[in-house]
Amino acid sequence: MAGPKSWCLSSLVWVSMGSKGTEEKKPYSAPDSDRQTIRPRELSDKMESAMTELPHVDSFDPEDKDGIASPSTSENSATTNSVHKEARPTEPVELNVGDPHFMANAYDTYANLRAKGPVSRVHFAGGAEEAAGNDREQQRGFFGSQETFFVTHYDEVISTLLDHRFAVDPRASMSPEQVEELEAQTPEEFRLFSRSIISLDPPDHTRLRKLVQPSFTGRGMQALRGTIQHVVEDLLGQAERDAADRGEAAPYRRMDLIEAFAYPFPVTVISDMLGIPREDRETIRGWTENLLRVDRGRVDEEVRAGLREFIDYLQELFERKRQAPTEDMISRLVHAEEDGEILDDDEVLATVFLMFLAGHVTTVNLVGNGVVALLTHPDQLAKLKADPELAKGMVEETLRYWGPVDFIGRRVAKEDVELSGTVIPTGEQATVSLASANRDPERFANPDVFDITRADANRHVAFGKGIHACLGAPLARVEGQVAFSTLFRRFPELRLAVPAKEVQWSSSFLRGFARLPVLY
Repeated sequence: MAGPKSWCLSSLVWVSMGSKGTEEKKPYSAPDSDRQTIRPRELSDKMESAMTELPHVDSFDPEDKDGIASPSTSENSATTNSVHKEARPTEPVELNVGDPHFMANAYDTYANLRAKGPVSRVHFAGGAEEAAGNDREQQRGFFGSQETFFVTHYDEVISTLLDHRFAVDPRASMSPEQVEELEAQTPEEFRLFSRSIISLDPPDHTRLRKLVQPSFTGRGMQALRGTIQHVVEDLLGQAERDAADRGEAAPYRRMDLIEAFAYPFPVTVISDMLGIPREDRETIRGWTENLLRVDRGRVDEEVRAGLREFIDYLQELFERKRQAPTEDMISRLVHAEEDGEILDDDEVLATVFLMFLAGHVTTVNLVGNGVVALLTHPDQLAKLKADPELAKGMVEETLRYWGPVDFIGRRVAKEDVELSGTVIPTGEQATVSLASANRDPERFANPDVFDITRADANRHVAFGKGIHACLGAPLARVEGQVAFSTLFRRFPELRLAVPAKEVQWSSSFLRGFARLPVLY
């Protein structure tokens, strides 16, 4: 959809994007750098809602030992007794996600907000500045208010994510006329995402989860470890061959770790999981790239045409899998049945698209963030090299320290909800800061320290919580463990090719590095 204000899907939810083709970079602050003072910024009325959703399929996290059964200590404090409570905490604080330094300074921002209390009022700015007039009103109608309640404390983040009084489907608070108008504005290729498991509330969510969840068991993901190991070895072997072709030798070989490894790694794994025939991989390569461009905010007629071709291919593949099923996820999805319920083609398509987007975004950033964290913390790198079994703890601590998603929004209050003294009125949105919760000193000792031996690192909320927690968590964990242990076994001299301060955060609502030049 060409034009300066295209509707597209970013990080698996709708975001109105600008047409700027250049990617602005956000400088990385080295771990030992001094904390920077947050500068007040002028509030702008040319803002765009920056609500994002976890780039994951949802369900319960097998690594989450308390899950739903053992909620946070403050969960019971969320009640509807709002008579004597203030609905709005204070004047909203601006979070300028368009500021090139936002990601580098974000943890300071979250610490300041935590100091104010568990719930703050914030105003997101810095999105597609071009949005104006009717387009801006349409956009606001979809996202809700341009301001949001922002939850920063660990216990209250969990309470919010577990609270059934919040809806994730924005259409729940819209009139039939508004829903019809919204769907009319949505490109046909993207309408199926409204059938995705992350966009639904019970009972629709419950039905879909029952049918999809068996394909994402922890045991099933562990069974893929050998396949994942093979993919990692192949990609690293190709990087070595490319370096040799350039006349480079260890330990002075060069590669961009994102481009050569972290980026193609999850696409290959997901294609294997889904059962995409190997002879079709080259054909679908361009189509999957079009899907990933959607996540990066690039939607034009070429991308839309590519998505239509991909949809046609997948529908034909679904039919082949119905007639001759094999041991793969698409075969399981097209034959899934529970109490007489089955998945229709749109639901299978939405799940497959979600797998490509969710699995790709999560793993690219997990690998990139973890490698940078290790290379800028030599004491932790030495521990991993001495004991490769620490790869499991390495994954958990990376998810806590630099998780792929800083905050998730689109939790709409279905009734007045009181959370630790603040009332979130009916129809208002709550945004939860996973990154802030993961650095909450009330939950994690020395939270700003990167420590791969941290005993409680797996108590992070990087995968969310409750019915919308990450269904793909077991896969991401196995991929991360294999990637980190293999990288530093094969390339023990792996190191940054540039000073740490030159490594750039990408210009996304997600936390990750756009490029990662290394020597090995």
